[in-house]
Amino acid sequence: MKQKKDSTKLFWSSIAIGFILLFVLILLSSVLSVGERLQNAAPGMYLDVIFYVLSGLLFYILIVRPVHIILFSPAFSVETTLEASGKKNYGLYKRVARRLLSDEMFPEEHRMMLESSMNNVDALREALNESFNKVIKKRMNDVIRKHAKTIMVSTAISQNGRLDAMIVVAVNLRMIKDLVVMCGYRPSFKNLSKLTINVFTTALIAEGLEDLNLSEVLPMSGINTVAELPLVKGAISSVTQGISNALLTLRVGIVTRKYLFSDAQEITKEKIRRDALLEAAKITPIIVGEVLAMFPKRFFSLFKKTDKSDGDE
Repeated sequence: MKQKKDSTKLFWSSIAIGFILLFVLILLSSVLSVGERLQNAAPGMYLDVIFYVLSGLLFYILIVRPVHIILFSPAFSVETTLEASGKKNYGLYKRVARRLLSDEMFPEEHRMMLESSMNNVDALREALNESFNKVIKKRMNDVIRKHAKTIMVSTAISQNGRLDAMIVVAVNLRMIKDLVVMCGYRPSFKNLSKLTINVFTTALIAEGLEDLNLSEVLPMSGINTVAELPLVKGAISSVTQGISNALLTLRVGIVTRKYLFSDAQEITKEKIRRDALLEAAKITPIIVGEVLAMFPKRFFSLFKKTDKSDGDE
């Protein structure tokens, strides 16, 4: 059984490493291409060197640092807190509890509960379980929605498929890092490998959406006629790409949450995938509404400031 488990872990890890190498090669190719253009455009000004240094810093901040934080967090699951006997995980319980207590935004009621149960393994297990399901889970949903909105706006504005892919990878990794830091632990290496595959698959899809055919998304002939107008076509295409990427990001975030909050009813991969997609589909219209509502408010706020200044005069 252990040998089978190890081979499964190796299989998923190998695929994840392959996706990472593919992404790094694509990224390196893009960076070298831009650097070469800068060198040819302004020889002797070292613009290409400055660009390479900035690219390296961004790669560390947006990719390496989040991955480092995720990997070096303790492996854990709420499933562990549901076990009848948690003595073998007592040290891990304490470590996770301390991570939660270090959060200044953690509610005082649950803070007191964790602090008072530190010396009792059963009480600490129950306190962690309650804190996860009543506090952390809700905050995780807010984080997932926030990053989905970032993806929607960024990829809708961007008109470059390669850039969309980079944005998706960076934002999704940051989302997973934020969820891991919030919980104080990470999924198992096998589930992390699956998440990695999900993230880079999402990025490849985002790059492919640049060539999206609106007639396939909007099959009604009347809508297609309007959508073929130059300005309308570009706007609808951008919004459609943004919404599609937001949906995929929601799915990655929900799958991450489910890996972290796995229990007896949600441990099968088929159920996790199905439930994550259904939940993401329900949340997507809310995300779209919130993003679209942002623009009128900001637009009208400009006029409010103008009216105020006129009144003062």
